[in-house]
Amino acid sequence: MSEFVLFFHNSFPDMLHGALTTLKLTLGSLSLGLAVGLPAALIRIYGGKWSQRAIGGYINLFRGTPLLVQLFLVYYGLPQFDITFSRAAAAYLTLGLNSGAYQAEYFRGAIQAVGRGQMIAARAIGMSKMKAIRHIMLPQAFRLALPAWSNEMIAMIKYTAVVFLIAVPDLMGQAKMISSRTFDPLSTYVMVAVMYLVMVGIASVLLNVVGRRLQTPTLTIDTATR
Repeated sequence: MSEFVLFFHNSFPDMLHGALTTLKLTLGSLSLGLAVGLPAALIRIYGGKWSQRAIGGYINLFRGTPLLVQLFLVYYGLPQFDITFSRAAAAYLTLGLNSGAYQAEYFRGAIQAVGRGQMIAARAIGMSKMKAIRHIMLPQAFRLALPAWSNEMIAMIKYTAVVFLIAVPDLMGQAKMISSRTFDPLSTYVMVAVMYLVMVGIASVLLNVVGRRLQTPTLTIDTATR
């Protein structure tokens, strides 16, 4: 027991640094995913035929291929076309685009779940389609998408673990270095598991609080097939 306490004392600073990097990757990737996913969802619903197909291709590509393959293609494959990213940039870009594909589907489902009559009513009182989407549809859709988006955040905390394979010093990257230095993989990865559990637990609590505050009991949901 005393050996593990000593190991924890010596390794915790590096592990904490790695955990902070993991959290930065998570928040940055989710933000990029939101910036990509929300417009993609709107195009999927309201865009033209060809734009819908282009966005559909992007979504199918990133949802249908492994995240690790995407990461390797961005970091190792694109330099063959003279497109080079740093390790951190490749990690953010890959995770963000991957998250954007999933978030696009979350938002698309949420927007389509808002009652169709609300769009009709907004247009009837003289609102443009864009104003109706911005002021009527999206505020309700955000509330509806929150449970799925919460799952995306929790999953992203764990998905970031793949970036250690391109030498990004996240929690798993730090664990690899500590394990190689101490020759104690059991203690190292037990610490890693505990730290991931803590991060996921804190994120779950925060998201539950936000979900309760944003809950709207009278929200109209349209479950009809479109």
